[in-house]
Amino acid sequence: MTLNTRIAPLFYLFAGLFGFAGVALAAAAAHGGGEAHLVASASTMCLAHAPALLALAIGAERLRTAWLAGILICAGTLLFGGDLVALRYAGSGLFPMAAPTGGFAMMFGWLAIAAGALFRRS
Repeated sequence: MTLNTRIAPLFYLFAGLFGFAGVALAAAAAHGGGEAHLVASASTMCLAHAPALLALAIGAERLRTAWLAGILICAGTLLFGGDLVALRYAGSGLFPMAAPTGGFAMMFGWLAIAAGALFRRS
């Protein structure tokens, strides 16, 4: 059993959680006042990355870098979205530079997917 097949259930889990959170955050942004744009941005990131994680889980055996891409996307979405939601509802972010760190992690996750094209399975 490869690392990709062992980690794929985690990607299914986070795909579902991010999808749920994305819809809930979109509703909160639509009905919230003040800094609703923060919640809307978190929603967008969750809804953009949930299907990507689902695709990584489904195609894990065909993409050698699926494990790395999925971990980076999961961590990045949690950091980015979590920081924006914390800033909106708690008044302060998770820690300094949490959102940019999460953003870079998501970007590197997408690069890991692209790199997988160079390291295809035979």
